[in-house]
Amino acid sequence: MNELTGAIWRTSSRSNDQGLCVEVADNLVATLGVVGVRDSKDRSGPSLEIGPLDWSAFVGGIRAGGFRR
Repeated sequence: MNELTGAIWRTSSRSNDQGLCVEVADNLVATLGVVGVRDSKDRSGPSLEIGPLDWSAFVGGIRAGGFRR
């Protein structure tokens, strides 16, 4: 696992005030080859490292409505 050094975290535009928030660091693709994802309530906690193709597929699935509650 990488340390995600240099990550620039941004909160999801879909985050809300109910604590259902994630942060994404997509500036790491060029340097580390990953997209970082973490819980905005636990910034010092664990983070996920996702490959850019997998991240694109995940975001595409969300946009297509594939992850409805």
